[in-house]
Amino acid sequence: MADLPKDLLYTEEHEYVKATDDAGIVQIGITDYAQGELGDVVYVELPTVGTSFGRMDVFGTIEAVKAVSELFSPLSGEVVAVNTRLDKEPALVNTDPYGDGWMIRLRLKNEGERKQLMNAEAYGSHIGQ
Repeated sequence: MADLPKDLLYTEEHEYVKATDDAGIVQIGITDYAQGELGDVVYVELPTVGTSFGRMDVFGTIEAVKAVSELFSPLSGEVVAVNTRLDKEPALVNTDPYGDGWMIRLRLKNEGERKQLMNAEAYGSHIGQ
């Protein structure tokens, strides 16, 4: 059974959005369910700081032993931080997806887009939990 923290928001594509200490910035990664489905993550390609994305634009790729998948930005905004630890330690996505395995931090362009995301209960139903 996948870990679904109640304080996060989720997409149908299995990304999560986590609030940070700065109300205008969110942390984004993939869910525990997604990393479990992918298997051992061997490479993560992430954007550079300063890159902007629209809601559901592809912001990178994740490569596992089984598959390569695109990463979708749950919200529109500008990348203000990238988790460079994933360059050398991509397995952090497997071992700690909601902590050390985060991918990008985004300065939001449209706060209202959060309403289009799922809460933990809705995401749990989406993945059959």
